[in-house]
Amino acid sequence: MVTSLSTKLLNISISSMCKAKQLARAEDVIIDGIRLGVLPDVVTYNTLIDAYCRFVSIDAGYAVLHRMKEAGINPDVISYNSLISGAARKSLLSRSLDLFEEMLKSGVHPDMWSYNILMHCLFKLGKPDEANRVFKDVVLSGELYPSHSTYNVMINGLCKNGYVNNALMLFRNLQRHGFVPQVLTYNALINGLCKAKRLGAARRILMEFGQSGYEPNAITYTTVMKCCFRCRRFEDGLEILSEMRSKGYTFDGFAYCTVIAVLIKIGRIQEADEIIEQMLSNGIEPDLVSYNTLINLYCRQGRLDDALKLVDEIEKEGLECDQYTHTIIIDGLCKAGNFVGAQQHLDYMNTLGFGYNLVAFNCMLDGLGKAGHIDHAMKLFEAMEVRDSFTYTILVHNLCRDRRFLCASKILVSCLKCGFQVLRATQRAVIDGLCSIGFTNEARKLKSRIRIARLLR
Repeated sequence: MVTSLSTKLLNISISSMCKAKQLARAEDVIIDGIRLGVLPDVVTYNTLIDAYCRFVSIDAGYAVLHRMKEAGINPDVISYNSLISGAARKSLLSRSLDLFEEMLKSGVHPDMWSYNILMHCLFKLGKPDEANRVFKDVVLSGELYPSHSTYNVMINGLCKNGYVNNALMLFRNLQRHGFVPQVLTYNALINGLCKAKRLGAARRILMEFGQSGYEPNAITYTTVMKCCFRCRRFEDGLEILSEMRSKGYTFDGFAYCTVIAVLIKIGRIQEADEIIEQMLSNGIEPDLVSYNTLINLYCRQGRLDDALKLVDEIEKEGLECDQYTHTIIIDGLCKAGNFVGAQQHLDYMNTLGFGYNLVAFNCMLDGLGKAGHIDHAMKLFEAMEVRDSFTYTILVHNLCRDRRFLCASKILVSCLKCGFQVLRATQRAVIDGLCSIGFTNEARKLKSRIRIARLLR
């Protein structure tokens, strides 16, 4: 009786130390306990296995398994589940499968948790058929009863492997058999439908979710809202946002930035400003992505001084501006016609060690072309160390705007020789332009070169 109580107290102490990540002290307590005649049991070792798997490594956890056997204590299903789960958390999926096989060979019978982890690993390894086979075997055997976690693993795994229809069919089939979905189940299915861009189905499930007695959370609404934006259903997305706000939900900086970026894109600048004020009033500290979104907003509004103040604020907050931050500033300066300032900022980027910024150069090239400084744009193009399809498209397009069709044709041909592609609309503009100034033969030759380039691709 005393020994049993003492072992229980030992296990409580070991558990507390493991939670505090004091594994060395936990080991010392076990040694002291053995000296006093308090022997560890399977619970003691299982606590150590789980802690080593979480905070050190799978190998360290597996070493405890050997110590158990040497102490004459047989590992149980919890011992192996901790190891399998630990391997899965560290993305050692094949190791998880090997441990599951070892458990079976050791005569330890898996429980539902074991099978849940196994199915999760198979899905992560891109083996949905095998995961589905395990699920069917468990259900048909009648020995174990699948839990909500089991169904969530199946629905989430099917969605992530591209089997959204199968996930939806499983969901409906479970409902017919009396299964009551939980918040995680709805979120997994809605997320899968959104990633497959099945916005209509996702919104129907969201409506059903709201009628189920459960309350969709901020993650649910944010997932559907972002899907609306990806599908260019901006008004639908903003409607979801309005519903979230009416329910009093707040969301993280990333979600706020998603909304702000969309409002900027569709020209609703005043509403974007309101969302920014709401984000700040909710006490959400902007991260670098948030700052970049705000800088982009100010540059689009022509508020370059405000944008540059934010750059100073980023540095005061201890964050470091990335290439995207500086590129937004350069693009804003170009749109404002301040090409000297844009060049100076580009030179400043080089002093910071960012290296060659092709996107920034493309912004300058486009800005010069649109401002009518086509000769300056040509000089910049010739000086560029690296070019891509956008570089050629920008220059050819602006040469056509300036009615320099012969020059545009030469640039287009050199682009095709380099293996790059120019937008078909831009190609068409060059051909039509050549014809309009009477160079039909040149237009015919260019058409031939374009056809050959397409065949070679």
